[in-house]
Amino acid sequence: MNSDLIVFSGTSHPGLTESICRHLGRPMERSETVKFANDNLMVRVLDNCREKDVFIVQTSTAPVNESLVELLIFIDAVKYASASRITVVLPYYPYARSDKKDEPRISVTARLVSDLLVTAGADRILTMNLHSPQIQGFFRKPADQLLAAPEFFRYFDEVLFRQEPREDFVLVMGDTGAAKAFSYYSDELDLPMAIIDKFRSDHTDRPTIRQIVGDVKGKSCLLVDDEIATAGTLVKAAAKLMEFGARRVLATAVHPVLCGDAVQRIIDSPIEKVIIGNTVPVHNKIGAHPDRFSVLDLSGLFAKAIQCIHNGDSMSGLFPPSIRRTN
Repeated sequence: MNSDLIVFSGTSHPGLTESICRHLGRPMERSETVKFANDNLMVRVLDNCREKDVFIVQTSTAPVNESLVELLIFIDAVKYASASRITVVLPYYPYARSDKKDEPRISVTARLVSDLLVTAGADRILTMNLHSPQIQGFFRKPADQLLAAPEFFRYFDEVLFRQEPREDFVLVMGDTGAAKAFSYYSDELDLPMAIIDKFRSDHTDRPTIRQIVGDVKGKSCLLVDDEIATAGTLVKAAAKLMEFGARRVLATAVHPVLCGDAVQRIIDSPIEKVIIGNTVPVHNKIGAHPDRFSVLDLSGLFAKAIQCIHNGDSMSGLFPPSIRRTN
């Protein structure tokens, strides 16, 4: 675009926005969010955004509903301040797991969120590792989904595979859905894959793990998933892998939601280390256990994507070669 690129931050994850701005080589624009005594919110934009190409960074973190409403108000404020284009940067998409109508009389809330963003005035959406691919199709405006894989692959090559030979590892997927979503991990890393056969009868974090499909005996198992919420499934999977003869277990997740006592569950589990992204604030949760968690900075990927969107350039170079496509 011919207009200037400017970046605002909501209150959910200003540290990530500041890091994105450092990569872009520009300051973070000023704004303030006020919460009144009646629990209402007001967003005031303090810098001029008239005819500017505006990017608003706001992730989904507790309190989720308040963060979402703040974002909607922020979009509206920027729209009425005469921004030329508004791109919402949602590192972790809210209500991503409510992506289908699999029960009677429930909402497909992931689709509802997309409608709310567009109605508020968003012209474009940028997010990362959606829980399921159909969410991208919910939007009536252009939506780009980044993958955190390049940063994770770099960590594996520079850290894990230097500590231990690559051939000692096996990728483990939490279910068949994850195996399909993360199949490119096996292609890119040239590693065998195992799948956990689990059964969940309700919405709790207590699935029944029935079997491990694949050979994990004597291997270093790398559990791969898009997010860690309560860590209940993750911990059960790690215990089952050790029961099936795994030598050790590590885990990776793009979105470290880490609800409730998730961190303590991980600390008490056989999992040696968890490699996570920084799409949500996490250091206050894991600060006491730096040896068990490695946090990868994904702000560089977001900065490159923002620059591509602003310039009208292809984003293909940001994806792993096995799934690279012409955009």
